[in-house]
Amino acid sequence: MNQIYNDLSHIKDWPCRDQVQRAAISTMNNIAEGFERSSDADFRRFLIIAKGSCGEVRSMTYLLQDLNYINTAKADKLRNAAIQLSAQIGSLIKYLGKSKV
Repeated sequence: MNQIYNDLSHIKDWPCRDQVQRAAISTMNNIAEGFERSSDADFRRFLIIAKGSCGEVRSMTYLLQDLNYINTAKADKLRNAAIQLSAQIGSLIKYLGKSKV
């Protein structure tokens, strides 16, 4: 998600740009915070929140594209990164759901 900062730095609509950046940061921070918790159940709960934030990033790419803040290629690049991360988080959630929590 670090590419978010570089790919969106040109956008002058600060509230819109900041919302995307906050969602990206939330994704990373929820993964980190959940990992530091003392149980798989807590970690899984934070991963679910992180996955939601990742979905928000993906959603915002459509808005940024519709507003012509980013072109299709950049939107696709960001969406694909968010989709890939979301799938990885989902796999970890599924794995933790199968473990004894």
